[in-house]
Amino acid sequence: MPELLSPAGNFEKLKAALLYGADAVYCAGQMFGMRAAADNFSVEELYEAVEYVHARGKKLYLTVNTMPHVQEYPLLRKFLADVKDAGIDAMIVADLGVMATIREIIPDMEIHVSTQTSIVSPASAKAWAAMGAKRLVLARELTMEEIKAIRAELPDGIELEAFIHGSMCVSYSGRCLLANAFNGRDGNRGTCSQPCRWNYSLVEEKRLDTPFPIEQQENVGTFIMSSKDMCMIEHIPELMQSGVASFKIEGRMKSAYYTAVVTNAYRMAMDTYQRDPDGYRFDPAWLEELESVSHREYGTGFYFDDPMVNPQLVSACGYIREKAYFSTAIEYDEAEAEAIAACGVALENESGRLYRFIQRNKVSAGEDAELISPGKIGKALHVSELYAPDGGALESTPHPSMIYWCRVPFEVKVGDIMRASCGKGLEIRAKDRLKGDC
Repeated sequence: MPELLSPAGNFEKLKAALLYGADAVYCAGQMFGMRAAADNFSVEELYEAVEYVHARGKKLYLTVNTMPHVQEYPLLRKFLADVKDAGIDAMIVADLGVMATIREIIPDMEIHVSTQTSIVSPASAKAWAAMGAKRLVLARELTMEEIKAIRAELPDGIELEAFIHGSMCVSYSGRCLLANAFNGRDGNRGTCSQPCRWNYSLVEEKRLDTPFPIEQQENVGTFIMSSKDMCMIEHIPELMQSGVASFKIEGRMKSAYYTAVVTNAYRMAMDTYQRDPDGYRFDPAWLEELESVSHREYGTGFYFDDPMVNPQLVSACGYIREKAYFSTAIEYDEAEAEAIAACGVALENESGRLYRFIQRNKVSAGEDAELISPGKIGKALHVSELYAPDGGALESTPHPSMIYWCRVPFEVKVGDIMRASCGKGLEIRAKDRLKGDC
């Protein structure tokens, strides 16, 4: 059974990934990771995270995959010394100097080679393996057949990892200098501003003050460098038979809701295949779950397409509508329950039981919602009653991270997520986001 590897941009996302079925998570410290804008983990948090992950029988991989310049190596050495005893299961690296420094400071650390090394052939894979890499994260530009060919020529002890879901980069395996040229933000050191997602105009050299829009779509613009998001949920059998040991989900910058839903969908699909490969049938509900999270147009990357024929570019800029993430179920609180009961409110009646939630977006009494749980798709719910911790009735939950109680007609467990029903969503438009993140 291949490993399902999920992103953990912070502790909340890490917990969501594990609860919803990840076998392992990957995360970064506060330096030397390729997602510098994510919350990431302090050294102290990394120790705590490893303990939390291992207590659940899972693994944690640390990304140390930037390409540090000469002046950054003293900091790198200190960082590695600080996390040496954390019990990290492997480090993901993209730079030979970083790999050598890890070998010096933490000799027994397992090394996974990042997708940024652009492994696209058996020869390249064997070379990295000969240098001591245990796992190779393949370039996204490979076809399924090329992946199988690489697997066939490697020793059994060398593992392959491949991305199966999430954002893709128009540059080769993420090795891009465009952001450096525009605003000095180095995409190879974790600070990419994504200029490939911007809209561009054409300027004639003698009329610099008269830009002409480059129109791929009328009144919308052109997106000749903006890639689709990868989604391989409809191709689980091919993935399971490919020889890839770890299926990787991209998205450390996305929400805990994204982490939970995407992990959950692939977990359900993989487990269904594992139980009965011959009788496996794709469930469209899994794709519907993936449609509920923030994403660009979906495609299958280059697993089945030549980039020269189909470059997997979007037809419009911006994210596609997602369902609103209302709240997460949290632990029962006896004192709050007593306060509610003292106000004459039944904790349990024929309409259901009161459960405790933490708010992520506003929900109002009378709305229709859904509840998702590990291993299950969304289950319909009518939000009939809302209460504050002191027992007061609420019309809505307008305050960020507020604690509230909601009556639910079926069992709810800690970590279950309440979201909007199909009729309501959060539309994320390019103009409402930072330029370069559309």
